[in-house]
Amino acid sequence: MTEFGAFLLPVLPLLGLLAVLLLGRYPGCETIVRLSERIAVRGGRRPASVGRQRLPLPPRSFAPGGGLLIALGLAQRPPPALA
Repeated sequence: MTEFGAFLLPVLPLLGLLAVLLLGRYPGCETIVRLSERIAVRGGRRPASVGRQRLPLPPRSFAPGGGLLIALGLAQRPPPALA
């Protein structure tokens, strides 16, 4: 019986949520709507002149990086060709 109880205890919230969804209620739906309305009321985007100015992009690097850098570092010469 203890194994069944240990299994059932974590499953109860999942079963409760499944039952609520099957009954047509969506928990948190009203909260999402309220938050989206609050964000919409705060205002849209600010004009670019009022906001922060963008920093210039760094120059593009053509050096190998990431996996290619590791591959090039581990690469060795092939064995000499047989004569």
